[in-house]
Amino acid sequence: MNHPIIEDLLWRHTTKKYDNTRKIPQADLDVFLEALRLTASSINSQPWKFVVLASDAAKARMKHTFGDISPLNQQHVIDGSHVILFGNHPRYSRDDYAAVVDQDIKVARTRPENRDAAFGACVYVEKNTDSHGSTSSWTKAQTYIALGNALHTLARLKIDSTPMEGLDAAAVTKEFAKELDGHECSLALVIGYHHPEGDFNAKLSKSRKPFEQVFTVI
Repeated sequence: MNHPIIEDLLWRHTTKKYDNTRKIPQADLDVFLEALRLTASSINSQPWKFVVLASDAAKARMKHTFGDISPLNQQHVIDGSHVILFGNHPRYSRDDYAAVVDQDIKVARTRPENRDAAFGACVYVEKNTDSHGSTSSWTKAQTYIALGNALHTLARLKIDSTPMEGLDAAAVTKEFAKELDGHECSLALVIGYHHPEGDFNAKLSKSRKPFEQVFTVI
């Protein structure tokens, strides 16, 4: 299939070694971060906090959280241009949704007189709050929508990336507690440019199951 979107997705791969001499231009970074902000979420809850690690000091803090695990991911953190922490709200509530409703009113999506009615969507918050008051399962799922949007956007911008679940979520959440502002982090994304010789994955062909194995059209 010949289409720019398909070509971009065929181009992208999970980077296995980064060129630590290259940084993402600010203009491209700005486009990426705005695209990330525009990610869809259940009831437009936006139950996330994205922390951008741009400085060497911030990336060193991130590397420290790994301890003895995932040495390859540790190197990605240091060599990549930036690291994005995906924080999710562990106890999302009606009060948190109020910020969404008030923003809707501010941009004229919702009329001020309809503010109370707009909270009807909070039934989804209640349904996704467990007996201990945690919404983590629901809000973490929203960060994966953001990750998918991020990977697609980066492919369009020809920026390489490496999603990382191989991290110590508790350690990352503790280390960046101030920046995460009450959110928890179990997912991160390294972005930058792959090393032309060292990234073996860049040279391999794309491998996905055939269309007929993953789609059923009825």
